[in-house]
Amino acid sequence: MDWGLKNRLSRIINPEDNRVLMLAVDHGYFLGPVKGLEQPEKTLEPLIPHADALMLTRGLLRRCIPAESNVPIVLRVSGATSIQRDVLPDEGLTVSMEDAVRLNVSAITLSIFVGTDHERQTLMALSELVDFGEEYGIPVLAVTAVGRELGQKDARYLSLACRIAAEQGAHFVKTYYCDDFEKVTSSAMIPVVIAGGKKVETEMDVFKMAYQAIQEGAVGCDFGRNIFQNPKPVAMISAIRSIVHDNRTPDEAQEIYNELMS
Repeated sequence: MDWGLKNRLSRIINPEDNRVLMLAVDHGYFLGPVKGLEQPEKTLEPLIPHADALMLTRGLLRRCIPAESNVPIVLRVSGATSIQRDVLPDEGLTVSMEDAVRLNVSAITLSIFVGTDHERQTLMALSELVDFGEEYGIPVLAVTAVGRELGQKDARYLSLACRIAAEQGAHFVKTYYCDDFEKVTSSAMIPVVIAGGKKVETEMDVFKMAYQAIQEGAVGCDFGRNIFQNPKPVAMISAIRSIVHDNRTPDEAQEIYNELMS
């Protein structure tokens, strides 16, 4: 791994504990103004200090993140579909490497839709992005997306998708937590970060998912709606951070959340 690429990746995944807590706020690229991100700058301002990295689009970055901020950026560079379409996986690359360099991002990311009719185009896009990333020294995060066409969140499917991403040259991968998750992390070959998905019913559900994923080999979490749609998002991200970086249990994280709520 080239020095520049390795240096950028170390800004995201802390080399001291090999852990990361990312805050995903790229939802608008296909969902528009989701709840909690109607005015992104107001939502993000108190959360940025608690995140190791932000995953977002270039439009949100330029308009809502202060240029003086030192938070590492994982830039979404795929898209061109919306929730209004019947076929979400019909994505392509939407950002040039030159613009990613101008934005001084620490990593670039796209979704791959393994098992859909658009599998080939998204995997070809990943290969193209890895070529660009290697040329410019920017690590690539592959997101093993599931949508209307794919309901699979089982170890067999996610292991397949993660390993394919690694074989194509991705430097780390984002996927879902599932039963037998250790099968996914042990065969991925690259660091695995878990996605939060849709907002779940209770905070404890989130804490348990984060804790179990790390116990089974994940290097961290990239949560969005389960943080910024929480009634107390700062308390929520602080509690999750305690699991990721301080090895707190779900019960201990719940205590931290409750204390910050009061």
